[in-house]
Amino acid sequence: MTDDKIDVVLEKLDLAQKVRLLSGATTWRTADEPAVELRQMVMSDGPAGVRGEAWDERRTSALLPSASAIGALWDEELTERLGGLLASEAARKGVDVVLAPTLNLHRTPLGGRHFECFSEDPELTGRTGAALIRGIQAAGAGATAKHYVANDSETQRMHVDVRVSERVLREVYLAPFEAAVDAGVWLVMAGYNSVNGSTMTASGLLAEPLKNAWGFDGVVVSDWGALRSTTGPAQAALDLAMPGPQGPWQAELLRAVKDGLVPEEVVDDKVRRLLRLAGRLQALGPRQPPRVPAYGSADTRRLLRRAVAAGSVLLHNRGVLPLDASDLSTVAVIGAHATSPRLQGGGSAGVFDSGSVTPLDGIRARLRGHARVVHAPGPAPGGPPAPLDPGRSSDPRSKKPGVLLRLLDAAGHELYAGHRLSGRQLEPPIVPGAHTVEISALIRAETTGEWTFGIAGFGRMSLTLDGRTVLDGAYPCTTDDPAVVHVTPPLHTVRATISSPRPALLVARRELIPGAGRATIVAAAPPERETAAALAEAVEAARNADAVIVVVGTTEHTESEGHDRTDLSLGGHQDAVVHAVAAANPCTVAVVNSGGPVELPWREEVGAVLLTWFPGQEAGHGIADMLFGLAEPGGRLPTTWPASLTDAPVTRTQPVEGRLPYEEGLHIGHRAWARAGSEPAYWFGHGEGYATWEYEAVRAPARVTAGTPFTVGVRLRNTGPRSGREVVQVYLARPHSAVERPVLWFVGYAAVHADAGAPATAVVDVPARALRHWSDDEQTWCVEPGTYRIMVGRSAGRLVWHGEVSVREAGSGTT
Repeated sequence: MTDDKIDVVLEKLDLAQKVRLLSGATTWRTADEPAVELRQMVMSDGPAGVRGEAWDERRTSALLPSASAIGALWDEELTERLGGLLASEAARKGVDVVLAPTLNLHRTPLGGRHFECFSEDPELTGRTGAALIRGIQAAGAGATAKHYVANDSETQRMHVDVRVSERVLREVYLAPFEAAVDAGVWLVMAGYNSVNGSTMTASGLLAEPLKNAWGFDGVVVSDWGALRSTTGPAQAALDLAMPGPQGPWQAELLRAVKDGLVPEEVVDDKVRRLLRLAGRLQALGPRQPPRVPAYGSADTRRLLRRAVAAGSVLLHNRGVLPLDASDLSTVAVIGAHATSPRLQGGGSAGVFDSGSVTPLDGIRARLRGHARVVHAPGPAPGGPPAPLDPGRSSDPRSKKPGVLLRLLDAAGHELYAGHRLSGRQLEPPIVPGAHTVEISALIRAETTGEWTFGIAGFGRMSLTLDGRTVLDGAYPCTTDDPAVVHVTPPLHTVRATISSPRPALLVARRELIPGAGRATIVAAAPPERETAAALAEAVEAARNADAVIVVVGTTEHTESEGHDRTDLSLGGHQDAVVHAVAAANPCTVAVVNSGGPVELPWREEVGAVLLTWFPGQEAGHGIADMLFGLAEPGGRLPTTWPASLTDAPVTRTQPVEGRLPYEEGLHIGHRAWARAGSEPAYWFGHGEGYATWEYEAVRAPARVTAGTPFTVGVRLRNTGPRSGREVVQVYLARPHSAVERPVLWFVGYAAVHADAGAPATAVVDVPARALRHWSDDEQTWCVEPGTYRIMVGRSAGRLVWHGEVSVREAGSGTT
């Protein structure tokens, strides 16, 4: 839709109509305006999948690998395809706008939301995010670059004030968003945090550089509940306040415009942007047929299975992988994560998957008819009990697997009753007169003894077991974080004895109070096995097997939205399990199921370490494909992994008096490690495969002109016994620069495939921006002429070729 046509529509709206469009109509919908044939536009969380408008476990979604796994792809074509899948899911769910990708950085390994972000590096994050955006928007849905900007940790995330220089902002934290704008992104989300004293919803950074220098012509939307005032954000470049219908931009903004505090032309610019978005989404004008999903169930599963292997990183391999199924008679699969893996991160981006495959299921399916598979869970990984599920509970009324959800009035009379599949009910129905949410279930006690039960929510809550009250208390809501209120309220636990194998009736009640949401979660866990006995069982299984696959990982309570981590340990007894089974059987493969870095103190003891991140619903099939050689682990680390937290150069996430200074400046990730002269466990860019490679020759320019891109050609050969993929990486350095610079910085990559013994040529495009730096004094981008070092290799710590390039100023014949 042209700007002229947008202006014609705008002229038909009065001030009240225009202001109404700038706030959400519901939690997930924008306002409509029948007078100009503008329909509501529907938004949904991402990037793990497209949930739709409701937290309802009966409405399932395709579950993609986590963003950190997508960041590990180093494959823009496959990333675009995953973006297309998100758009297809959006069409299936009636969603117009996907709230993805997240373009914040892995500034420190302690970041709680690592799994939702791509990388530690601005260039890789920008390229990956741009590819996902292209895939989403090419299929007709809108993408949203979030969370603008420097929203890189979770501690005090609603109010933290990040202190960072303009140069560091421009070169590091804003750079991925600039790449998103270059890719044509339709929306940008302003975060909760402040930067240099200004909350992002009212920050001047929304205008400059976002809308002015970069020319962003889309909509700037607030993060949900981030708008806290009227005139500041209105005078700034925020366009849409979400959610609705209540908010600071209702009658207050209309009054501010009439009082002259906010010019009407400012409102007009915001409305133009919304109308432009509506035109792109076919939400303006005569109603269009709904978009048709491009992916069916089988195509979805094939793509997600491929993505598991493509993003998994083989951290090391002593010739153990791939396993040959024909040589195996017994395989031991160890660990609770083998049957209960983490497929996605915790928090607001979660979805209810449409059918997941566990690692144990995938391994058994692959070895069926070849080998016996023995599972030993080992000691429990620790943590609070899990929400009730159909495997452990049944509806006391219908006896169907699941729970009974009821809404009661103040007198205890039933207003609503329905069978549900999970004890995690984040959005019980809204029923007039509802006073209490009740979830009840018959617990199938496979083990008698002291069980752990829990209820999460706010207000007065109680738990009864077979009519006996075991928990009763009032729990006030003390947070304004919407993810905590509506998605992850605190769980309160109690221990109670089940002495009979007959089903026990558990009834949980939560009174509804204003401002505290209605999320109610009921959880239960059987008595844990004695640690020594569980460990001994795992060791015995390992000793009697031809090969061992031990699956370890984080839990939702150690790695999740809403809080940063305090350490990098796996938790529980998982390290002890790996130490013990590796000692019992040298043919041990450790599969790591985490969204971000964890310490692996046993990494030199096992035969191979395979990092699968949070691999999505096709986890088991994808993992089995790699273990048994049907697919090569294709990923490369998007983030440097420390051997120990104490080694990591950037770890601060805790604000002081509300402020979090980015004291490390330009030096995060591999840049910080290189500056410190330290050796991590695994460098940025690291990843092995099932082939080996020899770098034979490099072709790089001797001279380039500032402002122009250049290419680096690399000839290499697959010297291994099978076909494989290699990711060739290029880095730059400026050893004697007149301005502060990283020791080295990543500037580009190219992937090649080759059969065993075959040559391949990688051509790495280095963008012109790789040579520039931001001058705070001159308030512009500059390129320092002189000699730069070019480095080529397999990771930031494994550089196999060094050369030099002379950079001359544009219009100059000399360097």
